[in-house]
Amino acid sequence: MTRLVIVAVLFAAVTVLTSQGKESLETDVIPTSQGDLSITFIGHGTLMFQYGGKVIHVDPYGKVADYTKFPKADVILITHEHSDHLDQAALSKITTGNTTIVLTEICAQKLKKGTVMHNGETKNIAGLKIEAVPAYNLVHMRDTGQPFHPKGSGNGYVITFGDKKIYVAGDTENTPEMKALKGIDVAFLPMNLPYTMTPDMVADAAKSFKPKILYPYHTGNTDLSKLSRLMKNEPGIEVRLRRMQ
Repeated sequence: MTRLVIVAVLFAAVTVLTSQGKESLETDVIPTSQGDLSITFIGHGTLMFQYGGKVIHVDPYGKVADYTKFPKADVILITHEHSDHLDQAALSKITTGNTTIVLTEICAQKLKKGTVMHNGETKNIAGLKIEAVPAYNLVHMRDTGQPFHPKGSGNGYVITFGDKKIYVAGDTENTPEMKALKGIDVAFLPMNLPYTMTPDMVADAAKSFKPKILYPYHTGNTDLSKLSRLMKNEPGIEVRLRRMQ
C-alpha cells in the first residue's frame, strides 16, 4: 500500500497579520531528536522555523506578511538577490544586533553585511549545521537566452535540526546537485513557471532524492493536483500541500 498522503491537517494557527489581512498562517510541527521544529508557511518563498528557542526566517518578503508582527530573527537565510527574496524593508523589521544573516555573495554586496555561503559550503551557525546547495536554471531562460537564475548565484539550504534534515531549495530547477542529495527528511521545492520547476520536474527530483515529506512551495498559479497525480504511486514520500503561492 502506498504511503503517499495528501495532508490538509496537522497544522496550528499562528496569529500574525499577512499583507492580505489574514490573521492566521498554517504551521506544521516536525518532531526531532532535540525537540519539536515548528514550520510556519507564510507564502511565496517565505518560511519561518522555530526550534530550540531560536527563530529562523527564510526569504522574508513584505508583500506576503507584515513583519512588524513576527518574532525577531536569530538567523535569516536568503537564497538569492531577487527582490521577492532579498527584501531589505522586511529584513529591517526582524533583524537585531544579534541576528545572523546567511546569504550569497551578491546579496552581501547589496546589504553590505552578512555571512556569505558559496555553493557547496557547510557552516555551523547558531548551533545549526547549514549546507549551501546550488540553485539555478537548466531549461527556463529569459528572452536574452540567460537563465532566470544562473549557476553559482543562488543557494538552497539544508538545515539540520536534531536528527532531521530540512532542504529549502530556493529558486531552482531539478539540478544534478539536488537529485544527489541524501537523507533529506523534509524538502521545499519551488514550482512556478517560468522561473523554476514544472510539476514534472518536481516529481523527477523528489523521486531521485526521496525526501520523507515534500512541500511544493513558491507555487504561483501552478495546478498542485498535477504533482499529486505524479506522486501518487511513489512509496515513502508524503506530499503536503500548503498555501504557498
